[in-house]
Parts: sequence; C-alpha cells; structure tokens
Amino acid sequence: MSVDTALRPHAEDAFAHELKALAAADDRPRPARWNLSPWAVSMYLLGGTLPDGTVVTPKYVGPRRIVEVAVSTLATDRALLLLGVPGTAKTWVSEHLAAAVSGDSTLLVQGTAGTPEEAVRYGWNYARLLTDGPSREALVPSPVMRAMAEGRVARVEELTRIPADIQDSLITILSEKLLPIPELGTETQAVRGFNVIATANDRDRGVNELSSALRRRFNTVVLPLPATVEEEVDIVSRRVGQLGGSLELPAVAEGADEIRRVVTVFRELRGGVTTDGRVKVKSPSGTLSTAEAISVVTGGLALAAHFGDGVLRAGDVAAGILGAVVRDPAADRVIWQEYLETVVREREGWKDFYRACREVTP
Repeated sequence: MSVDTALRPHAEDAFAHELKALAAADDRPRPARWNLSPWAVSMYLLGGTLPDGTVVTPKYVGPRRIVEVAVSTLATDRALLLLGVPGTAKTWVSEHLAAAVSGDSTLLVQGTAGTPEEAVRYGWNYARLLTDGPSREALVPSPVMRAMAEGRVARVEELTRIPADIQDSLITILSEKLLPIPELGTETQAVRGFNVIATANDRDRGVNELSSALRRRFNTVVLPLPATVEEEVDIVSRRVGQLGGSLELPAVAEGADEIRRVVTVFRELRGGVTTDGRVKVKSPSGTLSTAEAISVVTGGLALAAHFGDGVLRAGDVAAGILGAVVRDPAADRVIWQEYLETVVREREGWKDFYRACREVTP
C-alpha cells in the first residue's frame, strides 16, 4: 500500500526521508545488521538538524538519557522492556526504535489474554502438515522467530497481558538466543542483530506479573509522564499535527489555547492538585494520559473541521474531555462536577470552557 493512501503508515515509511538522510550522514560504527549507529538512532528519536540541513523531527519528548539507555541496551545481548503507565508513548517509542535499527517495525506480537504460544514461537500450516507431515515448509514462523533468523528487532506489545506460561516461552529465546523445534529435531539460532523490545504497564487491569526469570532477561527502562505542562503541550501538538495531516484536519496552531486547556485539566485531575498548587482536587478512575489528550484534541479538530469554522474551540473538546474523565458513571461524574465548580468556574479566561463543559455534563 502506498504511504500516501495508508491511514497510518509504518514509521519506516512515514519518516523514510529522515532515515535515509540520517543513514547518509552517519559515519559512526554500526552494530551488526543495524541500519544506523546508536548515535543516529538516538537523533532520530530525539530530533535535530543534520549537516545537509535536513530537520529530524522529535519522536520522543523527554529525558535524553532514557533514549540513550534504551538504544544502548539494544546494542547488547539484553532485551529491552519499556515500562510505564498507559499513555507514556511506550508503543510509539518501540515502533520508532525498531524502524531506526532494523528498518522494519512490523515484526510485532500484540499481547492479549488470548495470545497463544504460536504467536511467540511458531505454528503450523495444518493443510501441509496433514499432507506431508512436519517439515520446514509446513512451519509458520512467528514474528519473533523471523526476527531471530533475519537479525532484526521483534516487538512484543503489552507483555504483561500475555498469560504467564506464554510469557515464559521467551526465556530460552532471550537467554540462549535459540528456539528449539522438537517436531523437526532442530532449532533456529538467532543471528547477530536480533533483539526484542517489549512494552508493559503494571497499573492496568488484566495484568500478569512477569516471572523473575523473565524479568532478568530484560533491561527495564521506565518512561515517565511529561514533566511539565509545556512538554506535554508540545507532545500533544506534534502528534495531533501528524494525525491531523493524514486526516486533512485544521492546523494545530489555530487551536493552541484549547490544547493547553485540555492538557491542564488532565494534569490537574491526574495529579490531584491545580497547577498553582493552591487547590487539591480528587482524581478520577481513568489514567488521563497524554495519549487520551491527543485523542480528545484530534476528535475536537474533526468537529471543528466538519461542523464548525475550522478553529478549535471549547465546545469541540468538551464532550471528549467528559468521556475521558467520567469512566465510572457514579463516582467520576461527582469528581468532574466538583472540579468544574471549584476550579474551572473560578479560573479567569475559562468562562467559555466552563459553559461548554456544563452543557455536555448530565
């Protein structure tokens, strides 16, 4: 599928020009089968300007050291575990790391409560299995097995959602760098360049704790929530701008004020105190993550584009904020109404926001 027609192109396609420019300018040592050096991979994630004038856009806004530790981990024989609460860009960082290192972010295992062992190890083409018996031709490799054979990076999303016995299928792969195939009396050995990036959070429901044996095979990097309002506004603006471009939505700059208000509301409810530290507020049951703020603003831009004048206003984001905050209809609605009356109503310059939120709050 063409990059121009794909609703969400893979990272290696969407940012192909940046990766190509980085590869051309990169004269530093590269680990085996890496498309870029660790230094260039870090620049790809953190952003910068190359000598030829190419601007590399930031993919991650946060502490530089976190990215450097993550990249250097992949250059060793240790797997990488990106840990954080929902919405801290774990999947986003994982995808871009794989794209920069291997040029392929699609070797993906999506973790769920129903993820089978075949998704991590291998399966079978049962038509060929019944006809010819066990053979290499009948074997269906998993994304992890393909990454081992090709020396690429495999991704395992939501590792803690995978049942514990399936999780432990990774232990031999990560420690011995091989995958036994007893049905054929053989094995697949990982070639240089192979590694695994897993993501996980331990604050969501349906979590299966990692065994100590498996956790030891990973170097864990914790991705924090954005440290400041400005940092989170920057993240939301950049990501919404990218999404809006593919959806032909209005420019983000025209809704900068509303983005800041959405981020402020989320941070105050998430932290339990107003930005000036004067008023304590109750926190709702949801995470109110940066990812949810991006969703609220993107939905608001769609309303502004199709049912408004193209400028993001309070009325365009009010319903989205309500849906993000009120997850428990009983308890969260009380918390939201109290926040509106004690904080939003009294805040200078927020009268339009208060009215819009009251209109959509039952």
